Amino acid sequence: MPEIKVVHPDDLEVEIKSGAMTRLAGVSEALTGSTGIHLAIATIPPHCASSPHYHVNCESAIYVVKGNGRFVIGDNLDFELAIGPGDFIYVPAEAVHQPVNDGSEDMEIIVARNTPVEIVVEVEPSKA
Repeated sequence: MPEIKVVHPDDLEVEIKSGAMTRLAGVSEALTGSTGIHLAIATIPPHCASSPHYHVNCESAIYVVKGNGRFVIGDNLDFELAIGPGDFIYVPAEAVHQPVNDGSEDMEIIVARNTPVEIVVEVEPSKA
């Protein structure tokens, strides 16, 4: 029978720092042995952003828990979508994106993807 695992806040896996964004995984290959899903929480400090990037091998689903800002998108980062608490964002594989926190509090986002290990390519920033 497959094993169900609970990962407590003190046991999260420190994953990456992308620009000013930090991400902690709760469901990952290393923590739970997952093979087709990954779930993490990312924090972006006020007036900061992640590095512009795209994921080669996976789709991502993002839920904004708190904070207000922009989701900068497009190959040249030339489009902006306003984001805030309660918003869901779908990011297809290879879509260039950059979450930006324009607010005065930390932005927290939940990030899910359909692979246990992502391949990320950072791109040259043009905005944010």
